[in-house]
Amino acid sequence: MTDDSMSSTEPKPVDELEVAPETGWDALYLDGEWVPRGDRDAIPVENPATRSTVTTVPSGTEDDVDDAFATAAAAQEEWAQRPPQERAAIVSKAGELLGEYADDLATLFAVECGGVQLKADFEVQLAQRMSEVSAGLATRANGRHKESVTPGKENLVVREPAGVVGVITPWNFPLHLTNRVIAPAIALGNSVVVKPDEHTPMTGGLVLAKAFEEAGLPDGVLNVVPGYGDEIGDHFSGHPVPSVMSFTGSSEIGRRVGQRAVGSYAEPALELGGNNAHIVLEDADLERAVDAGAFGSFTHQGQECISINRHLVHESLYDEYVAKLADRAASLPIGNPLEEGTLVGPVINESQRDKIVGFIEESTERGATVEAGGNHDGLFVEPTVLSGVDSDMPVACNEHFGPVAPVIPFETDEEAVRIANDTEYGLSGSVHSTDLQRARDVADAMETGMVHINDQPLNEEPHVPFGGVGASGMGRYNDDWILETLTTTKWISIQREPREYPY
Repeated sequence: MTDDSMSSTEPKPVDELEVAPETGWDALYLDGEWVPRGDRDAIPVENPATRSTVTTVPSGTEDDVDDAFATAAAAQEEWAQRPPQERAAIVSKAGELLGEYADDLATLFAVECGGVQLKADFEVQLAQRMSEVSAGLATRANGRHKESVTPGKENLVVREPAGVVGVITPWNFPLHLTNRVIAPAIALGNSVVVKPDEHTPMTGGLVLAKAFEEAGLPDGVLNVVPGYGDEIGDHFSGHPVPSVMSFTGSSEIGRRVGQRAVGSYAEPALELGGNNAHIVLEDADLERAVDAGAFGSFTHQGQECISINRHLVHESLYDEYVAKLADRAASLPIGNPLEEGTLVGPVINESQRDKIVGFIEESTERGATVEAGGNHDGLFVEPTVLSGVDSDMPVACNEHFGPVAPVIPFETDEEAVRIANDTEYGLSGSVHSTDLQRARDVADAMETGMVHINDQPLNEEPHVPFGGVGASGMGRYNDDWILETLTTTKWISIQREPREYPY
């Protein structure tokens, strides 16, 4: 990204965007320096729409991880001593730069993770709002005064930065899901080391390093080490330096990350998988429920932890809901995200495609009916609606993470809640009803961290808590809730008068 890119009003073609190795992406970001790949192995960044290599980045080593954490530890204390308004200003400026670079970022999202323009707009706006809210945390990490049971004693509870924060980020919403940790951590006086997913090293780490560098962040406070998870992931997550280890990704890997972090006495912050239910009660506004259902299932090809994984629809509305949702799925434009008007792009890679297609095929073999979609071309999987689904079918009992909408009928509200809760996950969900008290009763009974009434689960606001229960993770992100994770409390007592002791 250059100053010239800031004046652009249209997304740049990929061959004009600065993503080639010689522009500086093929580097690690350590101690304020862009370190060339040198003799390290290369990670090719492939465009999922064309399968062409866009650029390469270094495959970081365990030594690189050690250097990054040592650098972050050395920089953190001085950074924490900076005035809060200075820290806030840098976080705010980095967020502003993300908005100025929105056109370039839209192209990067397209070529790194198959994100369409609509998704790019959402993600940049989320990252900017997260920066705005996070900047405000710098002056809110206040202590408290507590009365003492000992005469003449004063109790102070002070809040300090946690120290060094490790961040392992995913490929689906890489910019936002990285910035939601980096921005508050830096505002609160911490230093950060990021290992972005190997599919999205630019938007998941290096872009943010560029933005914070340009915003004036001191050297060493933010460090980015691209690398393959199966090569450096364990070393990173179990490293002895960080006090907090943040991970967003699958529940399987998240369990391992959390165990290794705790083994090194780091606090884990885990946002993991979901099997989110979209419940449509018999008195729902059907058109509104279908609108929400289509958006919640097919946005970014269903590749969100909070996307709709199961549509639970009252039997009296079932056939009409299925027909309308199938019509909506069939109408969505599929294609290269760089092409204007595209709403559905490719899934991230062959492994993800094969898993999605496998779930569809296995479910149809067990009696489900494909009402729309069901086919694929390369990494382009058609938005798919399946009827006749039960909770044990692969598309329903697994997190499919694709543009797939299995629709399950139910008879009573109690049955809908039972089906919704019949999963190890508990991240998000939604309920549709024209009776808000009835919808609230169902929402209260759902065992999940977030529920949205007369909407769909794809919601995040930086000033409200975000997170789940069970296999969906530990802790909460955003605002005061992430402040608790990224700071630590210390009790300081002052004995202002002589104290009498028993001996």
